[in-house]
Amino acid sequence: MTKEEVLQTLETLGITYTKVDHEAIETMDGLDKVEKQLNHRVAKNLFLTNRQKTRFYLLLTVGDKKFKTKELSHQINSARLSFGSGEDMERLLGCHPGSASILGLLNDQEGKVQLLIDEDLLQDDYICAHPCFNTSTLKMKKDDVITIFLPYVKHDYIAVKLIGE
Repeated sequence: MTKEEVLQTLETLGITYTKVDHEAIETMDGLDKVEKQLNHRVAKNLFLTNRQKTRFYLLLTVGDKKFKTKELSHQINSARLSFGSGEDMERLLGCHPGSASILGLLNDQEGKVQLLIDEDLLQDDYICAHPCFNTSTLKMKKDDVITIFLPYVKHDYIAVKLIGE
């Protein structure tokens, strides 16, 4: 999907958002200015897979939280998690590396990607994420994402607790 198609889908669903356009941002380090403009932290989105590459996950967590695969593997009963390849991310989420986003679930029509959301992020009122392209960031009400968007894309989520120490 193009960025415009993602935005149109949100509008069709009645999900309001605030959008900030910016230069391409590949890592969390470049998001300070965007977070100030949106007055909210931007979620870190990690595309993960098991060793056999038979199960795929999109993890949303707090941007500055450290991530330990062993801690997460235990919670979701999936051994040996690692980062998924750019090719698999593009095939399943329609996003290039650096652009992974919950909104990429629009492209996962076969439901091959399991969404995982850090409990700390679920405490927030908003979720900030790219519209599958890292040249814009959207701020959306978390409740709209959970109750409108996820049912629309036929995905559910698993809440996970990441200590991040």
